Amino acid sequence: MALKKSDLYTSLWKSCDELRGGMDASQYKDYILTLLFVKYVSDKAKSDLNSLIEVPEGGSFDDMLAAKGDKEIGDRINKIIAVLAEANGLQKVIDLADFNDEEKLGKGKEMQDRLSKLVTIFNDLDFRGSRAEGDDLLGDAYEYLMRHFATESGKSKGQFYTPAEVSRILAKVVGINTATTQDRTVYDPTCGSGSLLLKVAAETPRGITIYGQEKDNATWALSKMNMILHDNEVADIRKGDTITSPQFIHNDHLRTFDFAVANPPFSVKSWSNGLDNEYGRFDGYGRPPEKNGDYAFLLHILKSLKSTGKAAVILPHGVLFRGNAEAAIRAGLLKRGVVKGIIGLPANLFYGTGIPACIIVLDKENAQSRTGVFMIDASKGFIKDGNKNRLRSQDIHKIVDVFTKQTEIERYSRMVPLTEISDPKNDYNLNIPRYIDSSEPEDIQDLHAHLHGGIPDLDLDALNGYWDAFPNVRSTLFTSNRPGYSDLAVDVASVQQTVLDSDEFTQFAAQVATKVDRWFTTHRANLEAITTDTKPNALISSLGDDLLARFRAVPLLDEYDIYEQLMSYWHSVMHDDVFIVMSDGWIKAAAPRKTIEDKERKLAETPDLVVGSGRSAAKYKMDLIPPALVVARYFADEQAKIDDLNTEFEQATRAVEEYVEEHAIEDGLLAEAMDEDKITKALAATRLKNAKAEKKDPEEITALEHLITLYSAETASKKAVKDAQAELDLATLKKYGRLSEEDIKQLVLDDKWHATISHRIADEVNALTLVLVARIQQLGERYAETVSALDDELERLEAKVASYLFDMGVK
Repeated sequence: MALKKSDLYTSLWKSCDELRGGMDASQYKDYILTLLFVKYVSDKAKSDLNSLIEVPEGGSFDDMLAAKGDKEIGDRINKIIAVLAEANGLQKVIDLADFNDEEKLGKGKEMQDRLSKLVTIFNDLDFRGSRAEGDDLLGDAYEYLMRHFATESGKSKGQFYTPAEVSRILAKVVGINTATTQDRTVYDPTCGSGSLLLKVAAETPRGITIYGQEKDNATWALSKMNMILHDNEVADIRKGDTITSPQFIHNDHLRTFDFAVANPPFSVKSWSNGLDNEYGRFDGYGRPPEKNGDYAFLLHILKSLKSTGKAAVILPHGVLFRGNAEAAIRAGLLKRGVVKGIIGLPANLFYGTGIPACIIVLDKENAQSRTGVFMIDASKGFIKDGNKNRLRSQDIHKIVDVFTKQTEIERYSRMVPLTEISDPKNDYNLNIPRYIDSSEPEDIQDLHAHLHGGIPDLDLDALNGYWDAFPNVRSTLFTSNRPGYSDLAVDVASVQQTVLDSDEFTQFAAQVATKVDRWFTTHRANLEAITTDTKPNALISSLGDDLLARFRAVPLLDEYDIYEQLMSYWHSVMHDDVFIVMSDGWIKAAAPRKTIEDKERKLAETPDLVVGSGRSAAKYKMDLIPPALVVARYFADEQAKIDDLNTEFEQATRAVEEYVEEHAIEDGLLAEAMDEDKITKALAATRLKNAKAEKKDPEEITALEHLITLYSAETASKKAVKDAQAELDLATLKKYGRLSEEDIKQLVLDDKWHATISHRIADEVNALTLVLVARIQQLGERYAETVSALDDELERLEAKVASYLFDMGVK
C-alpha cells in the first residue's frame, strides 16, 4: 500500500513520542531527522542507481535494522551513520546526534528498547517509490516535523523554521516562476533549515541554483540534510555569521545573486559584534543602530543583489516607522526606488515571536523610474491553528494575485505614490495604516429612525450586492414607510426562509452548482488519467486556478472563499487519494485491506467495515472509497430497508421508555419491578412470576406482561437491524472485489470528489443568506420601537406602579 501523508505524519510523530521523555524538542529533532535522512537515502539508493548519495556497506538503514535488540544498539547506530557520513563528506552534518547518549536515551535496557522501537517505526516508511511527488511528500513530512519542533522548542528555538505558507508567498512575489531557468541564482543569508530556499526551488520546475548561509551549527546541518532530502545535493550552504563573516565573497566584494529571500532573526542587538569589514553595505544609507540589526540584514541583502536583482525579506513592522538612523536608511531606500512593495502579515504567524511582521519586496530593476510602493494589508486573513495563526490557501493566493497584478482593493491593497510617502506629514514613514484603512465602516445609528420608526434606506442600500443578485427580494422583504425609510414586510424570524424560497436565490444557487459541474467536467479527464507520472502540485494548481477564474465574476461570492473549499479538501483528503492512485493504480488503491493493529507500538486503526463478530470479526480499511459510497450507489434499497428497520427499532425503544415512564412511578403498576430506579426485561419477568404465584393485582400482572411484550418487540427489532446490517456489510465487502476500474473512477471522481466539493461550495452559497439575514434582523430589531412608543410604555408602567403604591397607602 502507498504511504499516505497522514500515515507518514502519524508514524513520525509516534517516533517523537519514543524520545519525548528524555529530552525536549530542540534536542530530539536531531535524532528524528537524522533517522529520516538515513532511511530516505537508503531507500532511494535501492531504486535510483544515479543517486548522488552513496550508501556504502555498513552505512545503511538495513544495518540499523540488524542492530535491533542489540545491547550495543546506540554505539552501532553511531558507527553506521559515521560510515554513511564519511562516504559522502557529510561529517559534522548527519552525525551530530549521539545515539549512545545515556543521559538522553536512558541506560542499558531502556536505551536498547527505545532505539529498537524507533528503528521499527522508521522501517515501516517505504521511500523506494519516491518520485518528484514522493519528495514533496517527504518535504511535507519534514515541514510537519519542523513545525512541531518549532512549536515545542519555545521562543529561543523557533527561528530555524519559516512557516511554509509564508515561504510560498516570498517565493512567488519575488518573481520566481515556471519560466525561471536553472542558471539563475537564489540566496538566503539566514537560511535556517533551508525551508524557504526549497519553497523557492519548488516554483521552478527546471531548477534554480541555491546558495545559503546559516550561523547555528546544528541548524546548518539540518539545512544540508534538507537539501539532500529534496534532491538539491549541490546546493551551496555555508556556515557562519552573515553580517560579520559573509561567506560568499568575490574579489573582496559581496557576491551578487539574481534573487534573495530571507527571514532574518528579528531586531538582533549584537549584530555588529566582531564586524571589521562592512563590504560597502551601508554606503549611501548610513549605519544601522547598534542595538537593532533589522536594517543590517536588509542592506546586506540589497548589496548582494545583481543590478536587476529582486528580494523578499520578512522583518518586524518596526522597520516601517522607527525613527533616527532607521528613518534615514528608509528614506534613502525609497528615494532610490528599490522598495517595490510591502505586505503586512497577521500577528502570531512565526515561531519565536507573536509580533506582526511584514514582507519587504526589493527590486533593483528600473528602480530610478519607480514612482510608488505597492502596499497590501493582509493582517486579517488567517485561521487559528492551536496557539498560532496560520495563512490559508486562499490568503496566500489572494496576496500573490493582488501583488503580482498590482490590483487595488478597498481596505486591502493600494499603490501609494512616492510623492505621498515623501510628503512632510508622512516623512517617509511606511506604516501601512497611514495609507490603507482596513477598518470596517462604522455602523451609524439613525436618530430620525429611532424617533419615528422605519429602517433607513441608506442601510439597505449598503446591501446592494444582494439586491443586484436578487432584485425582487428587497421588494418582497420591505415596504415603504416614508421617503428614505422602509418597514419589514415579513416577520423578522421569517426573513431567512423568505430569501431561501425566492426564485432568484434558487436560480443563483442552481447557477453556482452548474458552474461547479462544468468546472469539474473540464478537468475530469485529467483526474481520470492519474498515473505514476502525474504531478499532483501541477494538477491541483490547474484545478484551483480555473475554479478561481470561473467565480471571479460571480456576484456576492468571494472567489477566494470558493478556492479555499477546494484547497482544504485537497489537503485533508484528495491529496492522499491522488497519491495512492499514483502509487498503486485505481484497482489496487480501491481494494479493502485488513486494519493494522500493533499492540507493542500502540497502533490500532479504526476500521471502516467490520464483517462478523467477536474474535472472528474481520476488520477492513478502505483508503480510497468509503463503504458509504458503495452502499449509496449499489445498495440503496438495502440501506433504505435498514433505515426503516432502524425507525421501527427506535419506535419500539420509545414504546418501552414511554410505558416505563408512565407506570414505573411510586404506587404505579410497575413500581414493584424496579431496582435502583431502573427496570429490565429480566426484572419484569421475575416480578411477573412472583406476582402470579402470589396472585397479586391482575392489573399489575397485565402491565408486566405488556412490558415484557414491548421488550421482546424491541429485542426482535434490534436483531433485525443487526442481521440486515451484517448482510449488507458482507455484500458491500464482496462488491469491492467486483468493481471494475470504471466503477472505481465513477465512485471516486463523481460520488466522492465532485460531490464533496459541490456540497462545500453549496454551503458557501447558503452562508450568504446568514450574513444578509443577520444584518436585516439587526436593523429590524434596532428600529422596531420608536422613542415615543418607548416613552408611552414608560408612562404606562409608571402609572401602574403609582396605582399599586396608592393601593398600598403610599402617597
